[in-house]
Amino acid sequence: MNTLIEALYAPWPWYVAGPLIGLMVPLMLFIGNRSFGISNNLRHLCAITQPRQVEVDFFKYDWKEHTWSLVFVIGTALGGFLAGVVFANPHPVALSAAALAMIHSWGFAAPSGNLVPVELFTPSVRNLTFLFAAGVLVGFGTRYAGGCTSGHAITGLSTLQLASVYAVIGIFTGGLISSWLLAPQLLQ
Repeated sequence: MNTLIEALYAPWPWYVAGPLIGLMVPLMLFIGNRSFGISNNLRHLCAITQPRQVEVDFFKYDWKEHTWSLVFVIGTALGGFLAGVVFANPHPVALSAAALAMIHSWGFAAPSGNLVPVELFTPSVRNLTFLFAAGVLVGFGTRYAGGCTSGHAITGLSTLQLASVYAVIGIFTGGLISSWLLAPQLLQ
């Protein structure tokens, strides 16, 4: 039992986590769903809570067909809580010298036991504006692309959808541009 608990505290290697994620695709196809992702759950929650007197056509569908997706999101949140709080690694994050140099060039101290920079997540008008704008852009991009990274990259590519190829190329290009060009300028 101790080795199981110790395994839960350690990062899982790619050859375990990767196939587990990959097995989601045949499972999704087996249960009759071709879409896998998290971004559509906001639509499902809005459809569930939509008042009867104010009906929006976008939310007029049988959301009960997507109950599995809502359970998946709850499981994802629960898994994140378990991994980040219950089974959190007590040792500080080991970063490379290059990563530490980049963090210091942005004006942040090295993370002590947390992966997030304290300077970015302390409440201030600048930080809240930055995080709000980033969230709006991610939400807009997700809606514009017709799905999120997990939906396009996991099920979209494996089911050979051309739109997912374009979306994944755009997502990764945008991520590289943001992390190498925009973030250093915005965080100075």
